[in-house]
Amino acid sequence: MVTQISKAIALFIFLLYALALKAQYRTELVVARDGSGDFTSIQAAIDDTKSFPERTITIHIRNGVYREKVRIPPWNPHLRLIGESMEGTVVSWDDHFQQIHRGRNSTFFTATLAVEAVDVYLENLTIQNTSGKVGQAIALAAFADRCQVVNCRILGNQDALFADGPYSRQLYRNCLISGTTDFIFGQATAVFEECTIHSFANSFITAASTAKGKSFGLVFLRCQLTAAPGVDAVYLGRPWRPYAKTTFIDCTMGSHIVPAGWDNWNDPENEGTAFYAEYGNTGPGARIIKRVPWSHQLTKRQAGKYHLTRIFKSTTLPPVDWN
Repeated sequence: MVTQISKAIALFIFLLYALALKAQYRTELVVARDGSGDFTSIQAAIDDTKSFPERTITIHIRNGVYREKVRIPPWNPHLRLIGESMEGTVVSWDDHFQQIHRGRNSTFFTATLAVEAVDVYLENLTIQNTSGKVGQAIALAAFADRCQVVNCRILGNQDALFADGPYSRQLYRNCLISGTTDFIFGQATAVFEECTIHSFANSFITAASTAKGKSFGLVFLRCQLTAAPGVDAVYLGRPWRPYAKTTFIDCTMGSHIVPAGWDNWNDPENEGTAFYAEYGNTGPGARIIKRVPWSHQLTKRQAGKYHLTRIFKSTTLPPVDWN
């Protein structure tokens, strides 16, 4: 009898141990093109992670050019993609509007990397759309809340970075973002901190589509605005939707920025709804004497409201520690 009880206890303990092992999941994965990691593609690693994990999962990506279209779906939150180096870890694809054939919304299917899950962190990556000057072609599309992109290069032409989501809060820190027309666009509350914003053509940097009633839209803090040789007529932004909000604070603006600064997208009614503002900017492109009269020059007190804690607490979602 004692032996049978002992066997039952042993079996019970074994089953508990087996269940515990089954419940566990890896939180550190490695992607390497040469086969030395756990996976040879980024998407394969994402697809193998636990859905809705309780703990953060980190995917380390070794240097190499990963020619693939990558999607982080909504069921993969709390995910970190960490490249070995910004210049050496490259995610590349070449979809564009004319190539997709998905009707008038084809632009939104072109992204090289699409972030649809909350709490995603990207670091030390080059994310590029290599289709060239062929129209709309997204490199990075971030649709979700609490997305952070640090020390990355986002390279494209028209519509290179789509920062979207009506309640999304996104932080881009120490990044290089380059493109041609409307190459930073969308409705997210997005802060660009100490980034380099590089224009390849005479066109428009931003095309915000901020929802009516939101306190903040696209905010640029201490950024460098640069341009390719020969580029000399770039606007800070134009409103993709009537209530667009874009603000540049303490940025350095090159001579490629036109004196008017802002454009109404051929609709004078946008001048009464869009909010375009500046404060403390320097450089030849920061002269405000010829700025369009419907733009705003903030006071020191007004500019003081543009800090991360206040900006990211301004939505209806819970506050986040953005340290």
